[in-house]
Amino acid sequence: MFETAIIAILVSLGLAVWRALAGPTVFDRLLAANAIGTGTILLLALYGFMTGRPEFLDIGILYALLNMIGTFAVLKFFRYGGLGHRGEDEEPTP
Repeated sequence: MFETAIIAILVSLGLAVWRALAGPTVFDRLLAANAIGTGTILLLALYGFMTGRPEFLDIGILYALLNMIGTFAVLKFFRYGGLGHRGEDEEPTP
């Protein structure tokens, strides 16, 4: 049963890689990269459960945090043109 889930996750990862390579826009590629990260986390969790090693779940949680931070960094870069923008308005409001 878990082998079937791993095969299904690998198929979805393959489709996400194809979407990342063939995506017409940058946001399609970003969404595919995020889906690849999520699939990798699921794959780590299933593999850790199957082998009886719960350390893989910790690695998956760390990878999820890095995936989220990376997604926010890429979105901020595309919105402001750099990562050094503080996010404040250009004109102060009274």
